[in-house]
Amino acid sequence: MQFRVSPNTLAECSTEEWQARVDLAAAHRLAYMHGFSEGIFNHLTYVVPGRSDRYYQIPFGMHWSEVTASCFMEVGIDDGLVKRGEGDVERSCYCIHAPIHKALPQAKAVFHTHMPFASALTRLEDPRIKEIGQTEVGMSGQIAYDDEYTGPAFDPAEGARLARVIGDKTILFMANHGISTVGETIAAAYDRLYYVERVAQVQIYAMWTGQRLKQLPDPVVEKTRQSFAGGSMYKPGPSQRHFDALKRILDRKEPDYAT
Repeated sequence: MQFRVSPNTLAECSTEEWQARVDLAAAHRLAYMHGFSEGIFNHLTYVVPGRSDRYYQIPFGMHWSEVTASCFMEVGIDDGLVKRGEGDVERSCYCIHAPIHKALPQAKAVFHTHMPFASALTRLEDPRIKEIGQTEVGMSGQIAYDDEYTGPAFDPAEGARLARVIGDKTILFMANHGISTVGETIAAAYDRLYYVERVAQVQIYAMWTGQRLKQLPDPVVEKTRQSFAGGSMYKPGPSQRHFDALKRILDRKEPDYAT
């Protein structure tokens, strides 16, 4: 089966829309490169710029290693119908992502994966990220934990429930399941995806030693948390710079993602 949109996709898109497609395609390719993907499942979506009624989604059955900017469907947030493009709408993607996009202003990008290290933590009785290093502390205040797995998400009510659990946070640990990150930008959502997997990996490695984890003292935790919460002194910020650097690597390896 060939996955495609209209041959005139580029001509039909604004500059902002096309850049969003390029960045979202890059996120899929990078997630595959970093080992975040799981077969043809999991989902990275982004609200179509300038609209609040539709979002970008790849056709069901497309592997993340083959995603390009022109392949995305535009899917209606309220009805799940394809408004532009061609392919099948994977049901759990719509049921998780559309309600989150609709309910949360910070969720222009919604990235859901079954990354191995973070997903391993979600299988534990206590999946919490421990405050044992500065990256962990910087992320811990952004994380919401859903402690109840309710089964496969085939009803939008599940996405609405998850949106309530996320609230004002930007990372969701989904019990017995996986991870979701949200962001105002694709770069922000991907940066969170990358670092939450890293802190999960480090924590699991530390746990494997069998030694007690060394909790940072409360004053250091508070100081570190305030430092992260204070924002960046750089413009653009670290998440955008990180994503731009990753795209430069991708441009050398797989430049066709931007087609």
